[in-house]
Parts: sequence; C-alpha cells; structure tokens
Amino acid sequence: MGIISWLVVGAIAGYLAGMLVKGDESLGVIGHIVLGIIGALVGGFIAGLVTGGNDYVTGINITTIVVAVIGAVIVVVGYGMIRGRRV
Repeated sequence: MGIISWLVVGAIAGYLAGMLVKGDESLGVIGHIVLGIIGALVGGFIAGLVTGGNDYVTGINITTIVVAVIGAVIVVVGYGMIRGRRV
C-alpha cells in the first residue's frame, strides 16, 4: 500500500485508538493521530510478517483499518508504558 494510503488509514486508526485506549488523554486528538500513523506502519509491518510478505493488506478498506488500529493501539499503549502512565 502506498505511503499516502497509510497516512490516511493511520489518521483514522489513531483517532479510533484514542477512543479505545482510555487513560492517556494528555495526547489529544492530534497526538493520537500521529501515533496512529506510526501504528499503521507498525501494523502493516506486523501484517506483512504474519502473512509471509504477501500483499493482502492493500488499499483503504476495513482490513487495513483494522490492522492499523491494532498497530495504533500497540503504539499508544507502548507510549503510555514508556511515559510511565497507566493505560
């Protein structure tokens, strides 16, 4: 998937991750979107490893959004753990 698609999906995923992971409200919407973009890249990387490098996660669809949200939640929780906050 192209980088522009991952940016769009990452923004959506970051917003959704901010709604799913409560307790870290200091980031705000923009902070969650930025972490969502990073999470989308992490989720895409993990999906690539799980699928053996096959390009099953392409385009902007529900599969890519789910993968990106999972990656964004991982990144938001990891960020909270690094910052020493409970998530």
